Amino acid sequence: MEQIIRQVVRFLEQGIDAIIGFLQLIWSWSFGQIVAVFQSNWQALPAWKIAVLVLVVVAIAFTLYKAARQIWGAAEGIFKAFVALLTAFVAVLPYIIAAGVIAFAGGWIIRTVNF
Repeated sequence: MEQIIRQVVRFLEQGIDAIIGFLQLIWSWSFGQIVAVFQSNWQALPAWKIAVLVLVVVAIAFTLYKAARQIWGAAEGIFKAFVALLTAFVAVLPYIIAAGVIAFAGGWIIRTVNF
């Protein structure tokens, strides 16, 4: 059983590594293309190519804005989930204390009370 669990964990690790590697490849390629557009020689281009370049820059800015909003929303969701987790930990604290008191009292009775 332990070997099966190890294989499943190894499979999940390999899958996550593959996904992260693919994301890194896409991000690197995309940002390389964006940097290449901004490194264009604007003075040497004819007017119609400058217009296309301006449209491309506006489209890039809009797309990155949408990506930033989505990442912000995800980060906000993670923060809310973390706060909910901390709230749950605090909410169950009285039950944990009560369980500890019950265990302490039971242990004290078992050790000290003799009929």
